[in-house]
Amino acid sequence: MQFKVDLKIFLFLILFYFTNQVETYVLILVFAIIHELGHLVAGLALGMKPKRLELKPYGVSISFKIEPKDYNRKLLKGNILEIKKIIVALAGPLTNLIIIFITLQLNVNIFLGMMIVYANLLLAIFNLFTIYPLDGGRILKSFLHIIFGKRKAEMYVNYISLVSLVILTFVSSIGVFYLENIAIFLVVLVLWIMYIREDIIYRRKNKIYNLVEKSIEIDTD
Repeated sequence: MQFKVDLKIFLFLILFYFTNQVETYVLILVFAIIHELGHLVAGLALGMKPKRLELKPYGVSISFKIEPKDYNRKLLKGNILEIKKIIVALAGPLTNLIIIFITLQLNVNIFLGMMIVYANLLLAIFNLFTIYPLDGGRILKSFLHIIFGKRKAEMYVNYISLVSLVILTFVSSIGVFYLENIAIFLVVLVLWIMYIREDIIYRRKNKIYNLVEKSIEIDTD
């Protein structure tokens, strides 16, 4: 399994340090790592093999190896692989909700308890946004894949991610104005970077799809 560290994490630490929010950021980062462990445990339980582990500014990203044979195992109109992906994606936010439940049952310091609940609730909600490659976007993509197939799923998710991100940016702008919290700006900035990167990948794939379709039309002619 490969391991990689995104150097932007140090930039985030510096920015949060100078805005006196480094403790909050570190706490969220710790629970983001636990969040990803939820994905890892779910993936291993479903027989999936970890491929790459990457430490990013918003936590840890885990990717799994996909065996070619898995693409051909059909289940109704979709396939077993997409069902596995949905379960793995849900495991992360579910882990955060379990931590919140356990914290509320324990007799911990009120301030610490509030911080733990806040951090995990924030992570659960954030990751369920319908923006790919967040968990919500992954769940949506796999669900659409089952119904419409791979190409349409990628197209719909790309559009939905853009619309969701525009709405989130508008709402976050109001939050930045009233709360004067740079963390909100940084989160939205990271999401835009993620979306642009995925959009480039989508457009490249779409060009390949179009070329394949044209070659098929030429052969049939």
